[in-house]
Order: sequence, then C-alpha cells, then structure tokens
Amino acid sequence: MIVIAHLSDIHIGATPESVARTAAVMRYLDAVPGDLDAVLVTGDIADHGTREEYETAAKLLASRHPVLVGPGNHDVRREFRRSLLGEEPSDGPVNQVLRTGRAVYAMCDSVIPGRNEGHLDDETLAWLEGVLDGTDLPVFVAFHHPPVKLHGPPCDGIRMHETARLEALLAGRPNVPAVLVGHAHTAAATSFAGRPLLVGGGVVSTLTLPWEGGTSFDNCVDHVLPPLIAFHVLDEEGRMTTHYRAVIP
Repeated sequence: MIVIAHLSDIHIGATPESVARTAAVMRYLDAVPGDLDAVLVTGDIADHGTREEYETAAKLLASRHPVLVGPGNHDVRREFRRSLLGEEPSDGPVNQVLRTGRAVYAMCDSVIPGRNEGHLDDETLAWLEGVLDGTDLPVFVAFHHPPVKLHGPPCDGIRMHETARLEALLAGRPNVPAVLVGHAHTAAATSFAGRPLLVGGGVVSTLTLPWEGGTSFDNCVDHVLPPLIAFHVLDEEGRMTTHYRAVIP
C-alpha cells in the first residue's frame, strides 16, 4: 500500500508558536517506524513571504521521507523558489512533480498573486495534463485552494471558484485516487470530479465552523487546538482511507 502524510498551512512567522508546532509535526513524522511514500505540504508555508521565513521553513521541513511543498496565497513565488526550493526566482506558477516507483505526486500552483482566492491558470492546467498523460501510475493531484465549498464561510469565500476545466481534466482518469488540498485550516473529506477531495488540517491554527461559533475570521481562528495531519492510504484494492492525527507541540 501507499502511505502519504499530508500537512498544510504552517504559516511560519504568523505566530511565535508556528516554528514549534511545525517542528513537532516533522519530529512526529520522522519518528514513525515505517517509511512514508511522500510528505505533501499544501501551501501557506510562509506567512509574509520573506526570505527568513522560507529559510526557516526549509530547515523545518527537511525529512528522511520524500517531501513535496507547494505554495498558498500567503506565499510569494520568487522568494519561495529562491529560499525554499533553491531555484532561480521567477513569477511563473510553481508547479512541481515528485515521481517514485509506485506513484506520482503533482503539486499544482493555485495562487493568484496578490489575491486570496485560487485558480489554476492555462499554464498549470496544461502542465497537469502532461503529467497525467505521461504515466499509468497513480497520480495524486495536490494544490492549496479547495475547489468546493466546505461550509466554513471565511474560507469558502476565498476558495477556488472556476473549476470546470479542472473537473473536465480529471474526469475519466481512473489513475487519480484523490485530490489533496489545504487552505481551510480544518480537516475535511468530500468529493470533487468523482473522486475523494481530502483537506489537510492546519498546523499553525484551526478554523472553527459556524456551528462551533466560527462565522468570520474575527472569531474562527483557534491557536490552541493542536496541529492536525493526515495519513492517506491507497491500498491494493484501490481504496483510499484517511487517518487524522493531532500532534501535541
């Protein structure tokens, strides 16, 4: 079976505790007895997009497991590339692929620079189509912004809104077991394009839901609840199972 660890929204620099919370999660993952196929981090790595935040994140996210990190709406593409990925800075989408002998992980850039809502542009959709066409292995598609409502009003307003082309691209692709996203700071499971849509919980904070009193960004951000991560499992029968774990900093 394939086992993936999924975390999101570490927001280094957002709070004094952001570093300790991320460090606790990575220590937990490095201490698991088994080898993980991949660790996916679905965006909002830095809170302000500074070089110092990305340099700190690069140290924190180093792992004995393969790690693939994508950008979120708080990230800045040029500094993300330079200080986190060690690449030449540019303003184009940061689309990355991790290939192993058992699966492919396509991390798409859903950022609209200068805005909080998400979108997959023409370049990214063409890139994703090429990744999907290039293999018969399972392809886990990941990005930051959920493409559906999750019933948390603050983040639903800044989700990915134009999704028809992505849905059409994924339709009829039996080798896409799931779509993995972040942004919502709450663990959730729903569906999109006929397959599981799995939302990683927030590391820096949790956003509470309306029936918990979370109706706006002024009253939904909880920095006390522990960081939450997910283990996604694809078994020999092609079934996806997700286990969520709280990590005490």
